[in-house]
Amino acid sequence: MAVDQSQTIMKKLFTLAVFTAISVYTYAQDVNKLIRQEDVTRIISTLASDDMQGRATFTPGIEKAAKFIELEYKQIGLQPMKGDDGYRQNFTMVKTMTSKLDVTINGTAIAQENVAVSGSSSFTWNHLADAEIMKVTPDKDLRAAYISALQSNKNMLVLIDPKFSDMFKRVRGRSLGGSVTFKTEQKDSHALVFVLGAYDDVKSFTVNCEVKSQELPLFNIAGIIPGKTKPDEYVIFSGHYDHLGILKPVGQDSIANGADDDASGTTAVITLARYFKKLHNNARTLIFVAFTAEEIGEHGSQYFAKTVEPDKVMAMFNIEMIGKPSKWGQNSAFITGFERSDFGKILQKNLEGTTFKFYPDPYPSQDLFYRSDNASLARVGVPAHTISTDQIDVDKLYHTVGDEVSTLDMANITSAIRAIALSSRTIVNGTDTPTRVPKLER
Repeated sequence: MAVDQSQTIMKKLFTLAVFTAISVYTYAQDVNKLIRQEDVTRIISTLASDDMQGRATFTPGIEKAAKFIELEYKQIGLQPMKGDDGYRQNFTMVKTMTSKLDVTINGTAIAQENVAVSGSSSFTWNHLADAEIMKVTPDKDLRAAYISALQSNKNMLVLIDPKFSDMFKRVRGRSLGGSVTFKTEQKDSHALVFVLGAYDDVKSFTVNCEVKSQELPLFNIAGIIPGKTKPDEYVIFSGHYDHLGILKPVGQDSIANGADDDASGTTAVITLARYFKKLHNNARTLIFVAFTAEEIGEHGSQYFAKTVEPDKVMAMFNIEMIGKPSKWGQNSAFITGFERSDFGKILQKNLEGTTFKFYPDPYPSQDLFYRSDNASLARVGVPAHTISTDQIDVDKLYHTVGDEVSTLDMANITSAIRAIALSSRTIVNGTDTPTRVPKLER
């Protein structure tokens, strides 16, 4: 009897393994048939074309990109989100530009190229008590000090050692681009003034900063496929469609096309929307959203997070920079915050029988979990993760005019999109629900 039971169990396990293999094979056939490399190439080539002028926030280029994405959504047959007239999720933000910044330390005027400011209103400092002094000495971590100052909610004069002159240029560049805040964040704002130079003893300082502000429109592009049996449970597929716009020319090129960052992710969102619309069998409601203003502070996803009930969002697949093979080569990608939920384990389980593999984020020092749009939903407890293949530690084209379509591997993008489609199926059909992530206090 024991032998017979053992044989029966073995037969059942074998049958289950065969059924699983057939199921994966069938889904893989659908994925390979419905997600085509030529479609991927067409979409990303359009989004990253010179005609889009780098898709910078508040520019005609991002308007062109928005219209293109809207047209794709319409052709696919997506529905607008509840409460929206169309695919645009409209909101406004206040953009503040510095029109005048004069700084003196110990009675000596500081050269303009050595000062930068972060603040949303005009202000004057004439006394040591007007601001706290932070010194970033050669032994300090400038990035950590910068983040600490931003999060301090205090007026601060940040003195940066000349050792960090290259990094200071980035701080100053961001300053010259102005700041963007929600109107409700204008109250109780604080100011930061950054000065490049070595100062042993600051006996006095003055700052006179004048700014001009204007309220400007922004818009995410969002569409949905209503769920068939669990319409009040949502699964989000997202990427950001903004980039940096026009930069300092390198040779004859000044357009930061943002092909990998993040036309590749936006292409994935559009392609997945078409795929799931054709399958027409999603139990949960699927939301496909192209976020704006990621590059200047993840403002699009922050606004979006206020428009959905977090407890109804079962998972978020945020897709960023899948244009080139990962450090593990073809058919691989990594998931930020892998350890924060069982999202990654579910995805990998659904890929059994394929050659594709998801890995934990190999760049923990880059703090990538907090540097993309998934963070806006993760903060409120959603199992929201970013999927990427970028080798961020060695990527020399990141945030340059060199990030063009010609540098991308279309087969890599296509395989990553197919893997996301295949690995998400049990979350989409409602049989798997990732564990919640701890709500973040960041």
